[in-house]
Amino acid sequence: MPAPTGSAGAPAALWRAAESALDRLCGVDDNPLRQLGAIGFYLFWLIAVTGGYLYIFYETSVAGAHASVEALTHGQWWAGGVMRSLHRYASDAFIAVIVLHLVRELMLGRFRGFRWYSWVSGVPTLWLAVAAGVVGYWMVWDDLALFVATATTEWFGALPGFGAALVRNFIAEGAVSDRLFSLVAFLHIGLPLVLLLVMWMHVQRLTRPQTGTTRRVALTGLAALVALSLVAPAVSGPPADLTRIATSLPIDWFYLAPLPALYTASPEAVWVASVGATLLLVVAPWLGRTPRPRPAVVEPAHCNGCRRCFDDCPYAAIAMAAHPSGKGEIAVVDADRCASCGICAGSCPSAVPFRSTATLASGIDLPHFTVDMLRAAIDATLRPAGTAGTTLVFACGHGAAPTPQPGLAIFTLPCAGLLPPTFVEYGLRLGATGVVVVTCAPGDCEYRFGLRWTLERLEGTRPPRLRRSVDRSRLAVIQAGPGSRAALDRDIEAFRARLAARATGSAAGGTSRPTLGETTHG
Repeated sequence: MPAPTGSAGAPAALWRAAESALDRLCGVDDNPLRQLGAIGFYLFWLIAVTGGYLYIFYETSVAGAHASVEALTHGQWWAGGVMRSLHRYASDAFIAVIVLHLVRELMLGRFRGFRWYSWVSGVPTLWLAVAAGVVGYWMVWDDLALFVATATTEWFGALPGFGAALVRNFIAEGAVSDRLFSLVAFLHIGLPLVLLLVMWMHVQRLTRPQTGTTRRVALTGLAALVALSLVAPAVSGPPADLTRIATSLPIDWFYLAPLPALYTASPEAVWVASVGATLLLVVAPWLGRTPRPRPAVVEPAHCNGCRRCFDDCPYAAIAMAAHPSGKGEIAVVDADRCASCGICAGSCPSAVPFRSTATLASGIDLPHFTVDMLRAAIDATLRPAGTAGTTLVFACGHGAAPTPQPGLAIFTLPCAGLLPPTFVEYGLRLGATGVVVVTCAPGDCEYRFGLRWTLERLEGTRPPRLRRSVDRSRLAVIQAGPGSRAALDRDIEAFRARLAARATGSAAGGTSRPTLGETTHG
């Protein structure tokens, strides 16, 4: 059988080490590094709420812009001042989270193949957020806002069709009008709306996207931002004076980093660097790409339209259509979205190895890793004489790889979610002493729901269910991420020792209580 291999490399190992270290401090469920996308959505809504409050008191005029912000900051520091600071620091955190999310997916290699759409659609979010933030600084209309306006217009003035004479009309004395501030306010509201649309598009190829953080992360993050707002409140500089140039300004490096580079290098150089970096990110999924496995294939004769694969697919790659027979529905696979993870094959009710057919044909299957191949491999392992005492190990190809040892029969799967629960019972009935299912580590499932669906199926809470008559004491589930091979080997040996002791106790008249063993390693 083909043996899938998990993602590897120093960048992935380094990132996983950082996540594991934070797991010990926060716990897997509340690790912020494992829910960066959800934190991004949380911060967006926090920015929207605080920004809405600020806009109530903001005056879109040359004379009133700076004065209204000052009145809000100092006149009602207990509310407006905190809201302004919270708006500022949440915006900074939003940029940091976007960059961290990008770095995480890049280091883990989760941007190629079927993930190309999510990656490419995520690139514009960074520039839209930066643009909205730059416009926000312009609205304050202090000396920093004047610098932002000047630098921004000079930057765009380097583009063909603009020119310095044209763009300086926005900042020249006498040219700045109340109408301009209405336009700036419109942009500061409109750009985030476009950003929200892009964020919605970004998660369209995910089923059950995680757009909400855990309560602990949300409250801890809010408390940290409020504390920072109280300790170091955001304040304005002197009002903008078009006749004076400030010699020293505080720079928000999260949003305004490109602007000082305009003067240390040139506007043209900053354009080249910005456009070049953006294009590199956009084409990254197709640089050094490896061949994609073939997508799942539906067999109409064995698909009864049960919708289990439709419900379980992590990437919305399966739709339902009218069955060609004219009765009921049939699953239809979108090849571009398909991850070739096999979770759909594990959910199919026809993937039952006890069927007395020469070829085990399933309603939906991976052409390069069929359930028939898996059944044949188990038969070849357990049916010959002299295989007594064999323990079957079904290991996720993206988790820790068990060390081959005598008495172990290891089957590496594209995802643990490919394993139909009936294969556990099948192996035990053929004489295996026990079955070990090795999954990815919690919070690090390569295909999002492979770990979750596997556990729920084996626990009998999600179809297809492992039957209650199966002796759970002969089944162990070990959650082990890459780098946990030594711990995984120890757990497998401990499980086999328990089975041996149980067999000895049963021979002596002892009893054991059936349980589903579960061990976790990051």
